[in-house]
Amino acid sequence: MSALRLGVSACLLGNEVRFDGGHKRHPFLTDLLGPFVEWVPVCPEVEAGFGTPREAMHLVHAGGDVRLVTVRTRNDVTSQLQKAVTARLGQLATLDLDGYVLKKDSPSCGLFRVKVYGASGAPTRDGRGLFAAGLADAQPLLPLEEEGRLNDPRLRETFIERVFAFRRVRELRAAQVRAGDLMRFHARHKLQLLAHAPAAYARLGRLVASAKGRVARALLDTYAAGFMEALAVPATRGRHVNVLQHMAGYFDEADAGSRRELAATITDYGRGLVPLVVPLTLVAHHARRHEVRYLLDQVYLQPHPKELMLRNHV
Repeated sequence: MSALRLGVSACLLGNEVRFDGGHKRHPFLTDLLGPFVEWVPVCPEVEAGFGTPREAMHLVHAGGDVRLVTVRTRNDVTSQLQKAVTARLGQLATLDLDGYVLKKDSPSCGLFRVKVYGASGAPTRDGRGLFAAGLADAQPLLPLEEEGRLNDPRLRETFIERVFAFRRVRELRAAQVRAGDLMRFHARHKLQLLAHAPAAYARLGRLVASAKGRVARALLDTYAAGFMEALAVPATRGRHVNVLQHMAGYFDEADAGSRRELAATITDYGRGLVPLVVPLTLVAHHARRHEVRYLLDQVYLQPHPKELMLRNHV
C-alpha cells in the first residue's frame, strides 16, 4: 500500500499559522504516523487572507445562523472564510484523501463541541468549525478526527483503523467489482467488523449475499457507507475478547498446554492485565504454525502497521 494521503490542520504539523503566530505540533502525527503519510496541510483562516498573526475569532449565534466574528473589533468575517472554504473543499475533493485530522476548539477547524457565543456573552459547546462542517458535508464517508481525541488510545486506534479501511474500500469502489470480489472483501473484514459492530456485520452480510454478477454502483455505495459507519463505532474490550475466543477455536491441533496458555492470555486481556497486542501475537503465532488460512487472511490481525504500536495501549 502506498502512503496514506491525509488532510491536516497545518498548525498540527508545526507550521506557524495560528492566530498568535504559533503552532500546535502534535508528536503522534509528525513523528509516529508521519512516515506512513503524505500530508495535505490546510489553514482555512490563512487561505482566507486573515494573515498571521491575526485578531482572534469566535463563533456567534445570530438569529438562526452561526457567524464567525472577530473578538475585539466584532467584524463579521463569515463570508470571507466561506469563500476560501468553498474553494479549498473543491480542491480536496480531487485528491483522494484517506482521512483528515482537525484542530480542536478552532472556529474554523474544530469538529466537536466548539464554543458558540450567544447574546448574553456566555458560550455553549455545541458548535462545529465552519471548515470542518463543510468538509463533513462534502465527504461524509471520510474519516475525520480532532488531534485532542487522538490522546485517547481507543479513539486513536479507531481513527487509524478507519483511515486504512477507507483506503481499502475506496480502492474497491474504484474497480470493476463482481459479487465474488465483494464477498471476499467482506470475509477478510469479518473479525474486524465483529469487534466494532456485530449487528452491522450481519446486516452487511445480507447485502453482500444479494449481489449477483457485476455489483451495481448503488449497492456498492450502500455497502461502503455501512462499512465505514460500523468501523466508526469504537471496538470494546468485551467484543475483542469474543473475537479472540472465536479465533482460538480454530486451534484444535494445538496441544492442551498451548490452548490453556492462549485461553489464559485472552482472560488476562479481558481483565485489563495485558494490552491487546499480547493475545493477538499469540493468536497470530498459532495461525501461522497451524496454517489456518482463514485467520491469516483476516485484516483484524494487522489493520494498521505494527510500527504505530496502537494495540500496545488498548
